[in-house]
Amino acid sequence: MATVRVSGVEVAYARVGDGPGPPLVLVHGAGLDGRMWQPQAEALADDFTVVAWDEPGAGRSSDVPAGFGLVDYARALAAVVEDLGRGPAHVAGLSWGGTVVLELYRQRPELVRTLILADTYAGWRGSLPADEVTARVVAAERMLAAPSAEFDPALPGLFAAGGPPASFAGLIEAMQREVRPRTLGAQLHLMAETDLRDVLPRVAVPVLLLWGEADARSPLAVARDFAAEIAGAELVLLPGAGHLSNLEDPEGFTRAVRAFCHAHV
Repeated sequence: MATVRVSGVEVAYARVGDGPGPPLVLVHGAGLDGRMWQPQAEALADDFTVVAWDEPGAGRSSDVPAGFGLVDYARALAAVVEDLGRGPAHVAGLSWGGTVVLELYRQRPELVRTLILADTYAGWRGSLPADEVTARVVAAERMLAAPSAEFDPALPGLFAAGGPPASFAGLIEAMQREVRPRTLGAQLHLMAETDLRDVLPRVAVPVLLLWGEADARSPLAVARDFAAEIAGAELVLLPGAGHLSNLEDPEGFTRAVRAFCHAHV
């Protein structure tokens, strides 16, 4: 693990491989950490320098101060890319991670070689109907109000089959045991407030949209909205996969990322 300090926060990231082209930076979803990218990091390290961060407030990174917002997450991610010293990176984000990646592009487009946006949102407010956003906020507040012994950070609808693949069940459980409720609550409320639709038509780098075809949390309508707004975006659907498509179809997900990055060195 390496660390970088930004705005008083220690941000940890794992780095594997030493490919000659732009690094591939992987940005995880809310309630998880960099370990969610285990199958991609293992498979892609032969071709790329693969970096998976633990966002501020998760994994081996330090807690976030009060008022830490989406802009702060993006600045922290920019610091990781700069710390690599390898120039613009392929930057991939899944779910909440994709929202962070879009904010990174808004602030620091010169750090981004390509964007890989997987099962994500332009913020909930930017991608979902208002009544669905309200329902998610109510559910989040109910979850966060539960006694600590009953706190369960598993968001509904993450997997098409209703539960994680058996090969990754232990990994998911380990990450969820270490979720920090204050961090997760802040992120879910940030998602409810965020609308990044104005960023989409301004994206001027190659974009891969990678979606689980059975994603119930970020439905295909969201992917198609992204494809309509981002000029030249490539949309790849993973049959049978849900919201955490990188774990439900790790081979298909990794294959698409590998081909896209090789096409845009």
